[in-house]
Amino acid sequence: MGTSTAYGGPSGGTPLVPSWLGGDGGGVPPAPTPPDVSPNGDGAAPSPPAAPPAPPNRPAIPAAADPSRFSGARNSFTRFAGSGGGDRANLGRAVSRYVSTSSGGARQAAQRMGASRGAGARLLGFLADAQVRGVREALRSLDLEALAGRPIAEIFVGLADYICPGAGTVDEGIAREAYIETIIELTTEGLTDLSTFTPDQMQTVFELYATHAIEARICNDIGTKAVTMPADAQAAHRVEAQLRDFIRGGVSDALTAARAATPDLTPERIQSFVDTVYESAFAILQSLGEAEANQ
Repeated sequence: MGTSTAYGGPSGGTPLVPSWLGGDGGGVPPAPTPPDVSPNGDGAAPSPPAAPPAPPNRPAIPAAADPSRFSGARNSFTRFAGSGGGDRANLGRAVSRYVSTSSGGARQAAQRMGASRGAGARLLGFLADAQVRGVREALRSLDLEALAGRPIAEIFVGLADYICPGAGTVDEGIAREAYIETIIELTTEGLTDLSTFTPDQMQTVFELYATHAIEARICNDIGTKAVTMPADAQAAHRVEAQLRDFIRGGVSDALTAARAATPDLTPERIQSFVDTVYESAFAILQSLGEAEANQ
């Protein structure tokens, strides 16, 4: 699932929302400089040492989470994968348990999408700017005017370092992987001319991106190496397609509701809009998953 960021999944004790997501870097503060205790020039006793500086205000270390919180989602997804995509009940259980138990609810699941939320906001901001001022002006503001008039895939590839800066962490890798997958799908969705994009087509691009980002986050957290996929290539493809379609349905519903609540998407509102979509999408996915599991 995805292209390159799959790993064995985080350890169960990893905090629900790691401190480095949106944190200030952490680290050990340097030791204070020793006071000068040399005698004064006139032979007088040295001045008393200055009071030590106050320690920097560091965020509290998050408490360790339940070490078994991923097991329910992993077990359900393994059963779903073993069915070749036919066991929808266990697909629903896997997703709903991921949101409710593995992540601690929709809000914390959305907070785990740190880099993907930022990338989604930059992507949506560029699309909105291109619609208002034109593609050339939007690219010029990013010093990418040379891409104007190029095929849409080339434009999006050229935007990659702006949309997804950095790929050193798993979180950043997920954001970039989702963006690459989105570029691959542009033409299959009939999105070929950026200069004539409608608001609905803008929504489709962001919908694709958020879907791939959530899929990659779930698969990395559950740990694709800990899930036995079908040996048959067609069955494995069905498993991936079922999961992706399930996630996209939740993202689409969340986007539709967010657009109704915020019809005028100004630059100042874009980040909060994106954050709302991610949180709503996880809440919808949990509800859809529970409904699927109980059928």
